[in-house]
Amino acid sequence: MGGLKTHHSLLSLCGKIEMELARLSPEDAKPFLDDLGIEEPVLNKLIHACYDILGLISFFTYAGDEVKAWTIPKGTSALKAAGKVHTDIERGFIRAEVIAFEEFISSGSIPAVREKGLLRLEGKTYEVKDGDIINFRFNV
Repeated sequence: MGGLKTHHSLLSLCGKIEMELARLSPEDAKPFLDDLGIEEPVLNKLIHACYDILGLISFFTYAGDEVKAWTIPKGTSALKAAGKVHTDIERGFIRAEVIAFEEFISSGSIPAVREKGLLRLEGKTYEVKDGDIINFRFNV
């Protein structure tokens, strides 16, 4: 098959449960899922499976209260990820301030991350990881 990778995944779903979930707010969906012993809706699992099959990951950027998710191929460098946000950021790239999503959640805020010294400075060749939260430093 000339380097083509085949993926075999199985997702099972119950249309009635998914229909009920679609009608609920996220706050109401959580106890519904908990009662049924379901970790996450099938739609979420389908999205994760598609990203995996397509070789994609997401990283996040923030500016004040605004957070954006960006989709890139696995193996993308910080420099190329910066270009996904804006060509000026790629052109004037200095460094990337990076925090893993899990570390951010356990810390609670960017200031807390800075306080704990968990923010890493990465260069142009850093391979962006799924869920990284990045603040690009650049000068144009």
